[in-house]
Amino acid sequence: MRALGLDVGDATVGIAVSDLLGLTAQGVETIRRKTLKDDIARIRELMEQYETHRLVVGYPKNMNGTEGERCEIVKQFAEDIQKAIPATEVIFQDERLSTVAAEKSLISADVSRRKRRKVIDKMAAVFILQGWLDRHPQKL
Repeated sequence: MRALGLDVGDATVGIAVSDLLGLTAQGVETIRRKTLKDDIARIRELMEQYETHRLVVGYPKNMNGTEGERCEIVKQFAEDIQKAIPATEVIFQDERLSTVAAEKSLISADVSRRKRRKVIDKMAAVFILQGWLDRHPQKL
């Protein structure tokens, strides 16, 4: 079974998907957040398209390992998804430095600053999902 990776932000949600074997993560899209209902509807569509009920959600702990306000926001978003789509399995993955890693990867690929802004959240979702896949290869 595939998994979707989510990088949840205030303005966007980066989305990645695993391959069928659970070896690699690929970027799918960046959802521009509108309303909670619209955000969840698009996630539902992607879950149906990729035939999965598993979401690996980036968990934005502070650098010292503590949980702050962002963690609460992400937890609430995940709970809202589970209420709307009850069969959803949510797995939280530490996302510290995922955006930094994505940014460095895009810079090393010589992607312009303008284009980086458009894909950074999707790339962060790839790093989040790939990190989970690397640690849990038997989960899929």
